[in-house]
Amino acid sequence: MIVGMTTVFAILLIVINLGKGLIVLVNKYAPEEIVVKKQVAPQRQTATSAPAAGITNQTTAAIVSAVSVMTGGKGKVVKIEKL
Repeated sequence: MIVGMTTVFAILLIVINLGKGLIVLVNKYAPEEIVVKKQVAPQRQTATSAPAAGITNQTTAAIVSAVSVMTGGKGKVVKIEKL
């Protein structure tokens, strides 16, 4: 039983290290493509100016604030639907 558990543990360590090595190789030789964003004219209508039916302005503001905080200002609320 000790030999079997040691063998399994050793094989798992080998698999983990091979996986990490593969990640390093892929990141080194095939880096992520940089996507250039096109600048779009700002939209006048936002989620805060046109809330969905049954959702108050306070709730909409709370959702927009939460998304902004959680995404570090990169996220944007486009549409809110009440389920």
